[in-house]
Amino acid sequence: MNIATTSDGDRYAGKHLNQVRHRHRRLRAKLQKKGTKSAKRLLRKLSGREARFAADTNHRIAKQLVTEAQRTCRGIALEDLGGIRDRVRLRKPQRVTLHSWSFAQLGAFVSYKAALAGVAVVFVDPRHTSQECSRCHHISRSNRPDQSTFHCTSCGFAEHADVNAGCNLANAVKRPGQ
Repeated sequence: MNIATTSDGDRYAGKHLNQVRHRHRRLRAKLQKKGTKSAKRLLRKLSGREARFAADTNHRIAKQLVTEAQRTCRGIALEDLGGIRDRVRLRKPQRVTLHSWSFAQLGAFVSYKAALAGVAVVFVDPRHTSQECSRCHHISRSNRPDQSTFHCTSCGFAEHADVNAGCNLANAVKRPGQ
């Protein structure tokens, strides 16, 4: 799973962050099941460690995104993911990953770092960004056969799904009102 993807094809993966979250979740469950005084003491000590790690990861990604945008004299377009937890329906194992992902925090970090660097940030409606072809603008659910693959059923264009969505965000900023 990618945390962020640029329209140039740079992907910032969240694999390591997900591994850390999974390890902490297993450890919490094990300690909570044990229930001893020392287990509770260790749980208190570990609380917040995962959140600090995620915040550090988001800071590093935000810094890289803003630095690259500043270097190339471009703006940053982010999907407005407010209310995503209410809209998206997933299986239980996927829900844990979605609910532990800090979309708003990354957006806030990118926004304030971009403001300090003088880089414009635009929030775009995420509707159909992953199903629309960035070449011919054909929208279809079958364009996205799986998580990482995009293949347009109209023009035959193929690309990594997140890179295609990044191009759609860039196009949405260039052609407002559509």
